[in-house]
Amino acid sequence: MTYTTQKLMAKTLAAISLSSLLLGVSAGVAEAQALSPPPASVVNNQDPEQLVENSAKRMLAELDANRAMYTKDPSKLDSLVATVLLPNFDSEYAARLVLGQTWRTATPEQRTRFVNAFYHSLLHNYGAALLNFTANNFSILPYKGDPADTNATVRTEVKKSTGEKVPVNFSLHKTDNGWKAWDVVIEGISYVKSFRTDFAAEIQQKGLDEVIARLEKEGTVRANGVAGSALN
Repeated sequence: MTYTTQKLMAKTLAAISLSSLLLGVSAGVAEAQALSPPPASVVNNQDPEQLVENSAKRMLAELDANRAMYTKDPSKLDSLVATVLLPNFDSEYAARLVLGQTWRTATPEQRTRFVNAFYHSLLHNYGAALLNFTANNFSILPYKGDPADTNATVRTEVKKSTGEKVPVNFSLHKTDNGWKAWDVVIEGISYVKSFRTDFAAEIQQKGLDEVIARLEKEGTVRANGVAGSALN
Protein backbone atom coordinates (compact mmCIF):
# COMPACT_ATOMS: atom_id res chain seq x y z
CA MET A 1 0.00 0.00 0.00
CA THR A 2 1.43 3.38 -0.99
CA TYR A 3 1.93 6.30 1.37
CA THR A 4 -0.89 8.15 -0.40
CA THR A 5 -3.38 5.40 0.36
CA GLN A 6 -2.11 4.95 3.90
CA LYS A 7 -2.57 8.68 4.51
CA LEU A 8 -6.04 8.58 3.00
CA MET A 9 -7.13 5.62 5.10
CA ALA A 10 -5.61 6.84 8.34
CA LYS A 11 -6.58 10.50 8.13
CA THR A 12 -10.12 10.05 6.88
CA LEU A 13 -11.28 6.69 8.21
CA ALA A 14 -14.49 8.13 9.59
CA ALA A 15 -15.13 10.02 6.38
CA ILE A 16 -14.82 6.90 4.27
CA SER A 17 -17.83 5.52 6.10
CA LEU A 18 -19.91 8.10 4.26
CA SER A 19 -19.76 5.88 1.21
CA SER A 20 -22.30 3.79 3.06
CA LEU A 21 -24.79 6.57 2.51
CA LEU A 22 -25.14 5.63 -1.11
CA LEU A 23 -27.81 3.01 -0.51
CA GLY A 24 -31.02 2.24 1.31
CA VAL A 25 -31.35 -0.32 4.07
CA SER A 26 -33.32 -3.48 3.39
CA ALA A 27 -34.52 -5.92 6.00
CA GLY A 28 -32.41 -8.96 6.76
CA VAL A 29 -28.75 -9.24 5.74
CA ALA A 30 -27.12 -12.36 4.27
CA GLU A 31 -24.02 -13.79 5.84
CA ALA A 32 -20.85 -12.29 4.38
CA GLN A 33 -19.45 -15.57 3.08
CA ALA A 34 -22.41 -15.86 0.69
CA LEU A 35 -22.16 -12.32 -0.65
CA SER A 36 -21.72 -11.59 -4.34
CA PRO A 37 -21.89 -8.37 -6.38
CA PRO A 38 -25.48 -7.12 -6.75
CA PRO A 39 -27.21 -7.79 -10.09
CA ALA A 40 -26.91 -4.99 -12.65
CA SER A 41 -30.65 -5.18 -13.34
CA VAL A 42 -31.51 -3.23 -10.16
CA VAL A 43 -32.84 0.10 -11.43
CA ASN A 44 -32.50 3.30 -9.42
CA ASN A 45 -34.74 6.22 -10.43
CA GLN A 46 -33.35 8.78 -7.96
CA ASP A 47 -31.22 11.71 -9.06
CA PRO A 48 -27.71 11.94 -7.56
CA GLU A 49 -28.63 14.28 -4.71
CA GLN A 50 -31.71 12.24 -3.78
CA LEU A 51 -29.64 9.07 -3.85
CA VAL A 52 -27.18 10.41 -1.31
CA GLU A 53 -29.66 12.32 0.86
CA ASN A 54 -32.38 9.67 1.10
CA SER A 55 -29.94 6.86 1.64
CA ALA A 56 -28.20 8.84 4.37
CA LYS A 57 -31.43 8.98 6.35
CA ARG A 58 -32.03 5.24 6.00
CA MET A 59 -28.45 4.39 6.89
CA LEU A 60 -28.57 6.60 9.98
CA ALA A 61 -31.80 4.93 11.09
CA GLU A 62 -30.19 1.49 10.74
CA LEU A 63 -27.03 2.45 12.61
CA ASP A 64 -28.90 4.26 15.37
CA ALA A 65 -31.27 1.33 15.85
CA ASN A 66 -28.61 -1.39 15.87
CA ARG A 67 -25.34 0.30 16.78
CA ALA A 68 -24.88 -1.94 19.82
CA MET A 69 -25.13 -5.03 17.64
CA TYR A 70 -22.52 -3.79 15.16
CA THR A 71 -20.26 -2.68 18.00
CA LYS A 72 -20.46 -6.12 19.59
CA ASP A 73 -19.95 -7.96 16.30
CA PRO A 74 -18.15 -5.80 13.67
CA SER A 75 -18.07 -8.77 11.29
CA LYS A 76 -21.73 -8.06 10.53
CA LEU A 77 -20.66 -4.82 8.88
CA ASP A 78 -19.67 -6.64 5.68
CA SER A 79 -23.22 -7.88 5.34
CA LEU A 80 -24.62 -4.45 6.17
CA VAL A 81 -22.48 -2.73 3.55
CA ALA A 82 -23.34 -5.37 0.94
CA THR A 83 -27.03 -4.78 1.55
CA VAL A 84 -26.95 -1.04 2.08
CA LEU A 85 -24.05 0.29 0.02
CA LEU A 86 -23.03 -1.74 -2.94
CA PRO A 87 -26.31 -2.12 -4.89
CA ASN A 88 -25.83 1.54 -5.84
CA PHE A 89 -22.07 1.30 -6.33
CA ASP A 90 -20.76 0.41 -9.80
CA SER A 91 -18.20 -2.15 -8.67
CA GLU A 92 -17.27 -3.30 -12.17
CA TYR A 93 -16.73 0.24 -13.45
CA ALA A 94 -14.60 1.11 -10.41
CA ALA A 95 -12.60 -2.11 -10.77
CA ARG A 96 -12.01 -1.36 -14.45
CA LEU A 97 -10.67 2.09 -13.60
CA VAL A 98 -8.50 0.68 -10.82
CA LEU A 99 -6.87 -1.80 -13.21
CA GLY A 100 -6.42 0.80 -15.96
CA GLN A 101 -4.52 -0.57 -18.95
CA THR A 102 -4.24 -3.98 -17.31
CA TRP A 103 -8.02 -4.38 -17.77
CA ARG A 104 -7.55 -4.35 -21.55
CA THR A 105 -5.11 -7.25 -21.54
CA ALA A 106 -6.82 -9.27 -18.80
CA THR A 107 -8.75 -12.38 -19.79
CA PRO A 108 -12.52 -12.57 -19.15
CA GLU A 109 -11.83 -14.94 -16.24
CA GLN A 110 -9.28 -12.57 -14.71
CA ARG A 111 -11.70 -9.65 -15.04
CA THR A 112 -14.50 -11.57 -13.33
CA ARG A 113 -12.24 -12.75 -10.52
CA PHE A 114 -10.81 -9.27 -9.97
CA VAL A 115 -14.25 -7.61 -9.87
CA ASN A 116 -15.47 -10.15 -7.30
CA ALA A 117 -12.32 -9.86 -5.19
CA PHE A 118 -12.33 -6.08 -5.40
CA TYR A 119 -16.00 -6.07 -4.40
CA HIS A 120 -15.21 -7.96 -1.19
CA SER A 121 -12.29 -5.64 -0.54
CA LEU A 122 -14.71 -2.72 -0.73
CA LEU A 123 -16.98 -4.46 1.78
CA HIS A 124 -14.16 -4.62 4.27
CA ASN A 125 -12.72 -1.13 3.73
CA TYR A 126 -16.06 0.68 3.80
CA GLY A 127 -17.50 -1.33 6.65
CA ALA A 128 -14.51 -0.83 8.93
CA ALA A 129 -15.44 2.81 9.58
CA LEU A 130 -19.22 2.60 9.85
CA LEU A 131 -19.28 2.67 13.63
CA ASN A 132 -17.55 6.07 13.64
CA PHE A 133 -20.41 7.70 11.77
CA THR A 134 -23.12 9.74 13.50
CA ALA A 135 -25.85 12.08 12.28
CA ASN A 136 -24.28 15.16 13.83
CA ASN A 137 -21.20 15.31 11.61
CA PHE A 138 -22.65 14.99 8.13
CA SER A 139 -24.16 17.59 5.79
CA ILE A 140 -24.96 17.69 2.07
CA LEU A 141 -23.93 20.85 0.22
CA PRO A 142 -26.17 22.41 -2.46
CA TYR A 143 -26.21 20.32 -5.62
CA LYS A 144 -25.25 22.14 -8.81
CA GLY A 145 -25.70 19.39 -11.38
CA ASP A 146 -27.66 19.60 -14.64
CA PRO A 147 -30.46 17.01 -15.05
CA ALA A 148 -29.14 16.29 -18.56
CA ASP A 149 -25.67 15.39 -17.31
CA THR A 150 -24.45 11.80 -17.33
CA ASN A 151 -21.79 12.43 -14.68
CA ALA A 152 -22.34 14.09 -11.32
CA THR A 153 -20.58 15.08 -8.13
CA VAL A 154 -22.48 15.30 -4.84
CA ARG A 155 -20.53 17.35 -2.32
CA THR A 156 -20.78 16.67 1.39
CA GLU A 157 -18.90 17.65 4.52
CA VAL A 158 -17.92 15.68 7.59
CA LYS A 159 -17.29 17.50 10.84
CA LYS A 160 -14.52 15.83 12.81
CA SER A 161 -14.32 15.75 16.60
CA THR A 162 -11.83 18.65 16.39
CA GLY A 163 -14.41 20.80 14.64
CA GLU A 164 -12.55 20.64 11.32
CA LYS A 165 -14.78 20.18 8.27
CA VAL A 166 -13.60 17.57 5.80
CA PRO A 167 -14.89 17.73 2.19
CA VAL A 168 -16.12 14.37 0.90
CA ASN A 169 -17.29 14.28 -2.72
CA PHE A 170 -19.15 11.39 -4.32
CA SER A 171 -18.58 10.71 -8.02
CA LEU A 172 -21.55 9.18 -9.84
CA HIS A 173 -22.45 8.37 -13.43
CA LYS A 174 -25.69 7.53 -15.17
CA THR A 175 -26.09 3.95 -16.34
CA ASP A 176 -28.91 2.03 -18.01
CA ASN A 177 -30.02 1.13 -14.48
CA GLY A 178 -29.95 4.66 -13.08
CA TRP A 179 -27.29 6.62 -11.22
CA LYS A 180 -24.42 4.64 -9.70
CA ALA A 181 -21.57 5.85 -7.53
CA TRP A 182 -18.06 4.81 -8.50
CA ASP A 183 -15.67 6.87 -6.38
CA VAL A 184 -15.29 8.87 -3.17
CA VAL A 185 -12.90 11.85 -3.14
CA ILE A 186 -11.78 12.88 0.35
CA GLU A 187 -9.86 16.12 0.78
CA GLY A 188 -9.00 15.97 -2.91
CA ILE A 189 -7.74 12.38 -2.80
CA SER A 190 -9.59 9.88 -4.99
CA TYR A 191 -10.21 6.49 -3.44
CA VAL A 192 -10.17 4.80 -6.88
CA LYS A 193 -6.97 6.55 -7.98
CA SER A 194 -5.25 5.58 -4.74
CA PHE A 195 -6.14 1.92 -5.27
CA ARG A 196 -5.05 2.22 -8.91
CA THR A 197 -1.61 3.45 -7.86
CA ASP A 198 -1.23 0.61 -5.37
CA PHE A 199 -2.40 -2.13 -7.71
CA ALA A 200 -0.35 -0.86 -10.67
CA ALA A 201 2.86 -1.18 -8.67
CA GLU A 202 1.92 -4.58 -7.29
CA ILE A 203 0.82 -5.93 -10.69
CA GLN A 204 4.06 -4.76 -12.27
CA GLN A 205 6.08 -6.58 -9.62
CA LYS A 206 4.02 -9.75 -9.17
CA GLY A 207 1.53 -10.03 -12.03
CA LEU A 208 -2.28 -9.79 -12.09
CA ASP A 209 -2.94 -13.40 -11.09
CA GLU A 210 -0.96 -13.06 -7.88
CA VAL A 211 -2.74 -9.82 -6.97
CA ILE A 212 -6.13 -11.45 -7.56
CA ALA A 213 -5.08 -14.48 -5.50
CA ARG A 214 -4.05 -12.20 -2.61
CA LEU A 215 -7.39 -10.37 -2.66
CA GLU A 216 -9.30 -13.65 -2.83
CA LYS A 217 -7.30 -15.08 0.08
CA GLU A 218 -7.95 -11.99 2.21
CA GLY A 219 -11.66 -12.20 1.36
CA THR A 220 -11.77 -15.88 2.33
CA VAL A 221 -10.09 -15.20 5.67
CA ARG A 222 -12.59 -12.44 6.46
CA ALA A 223 -15.54 -14.60 5.37
CA ASN A 224 -14.38 -17.47 7.57
CA GLY A 225 -14.11 -15.05 10.45
CA VAL A 226 -17.71 -13.93 9.89
CA ALA A 227 -18.87 -17.54 9.61
CA GLY A 228 -17.09 -18.41 12.84
CA SER A 229 -18.66 -15.52 14.70
CA ALA A 230 -22.11 -16.50 13.38
CA LEU A 231 -21.74 -19.96 14.89
CA ASN A 232 -20.82 -18.63 18.32
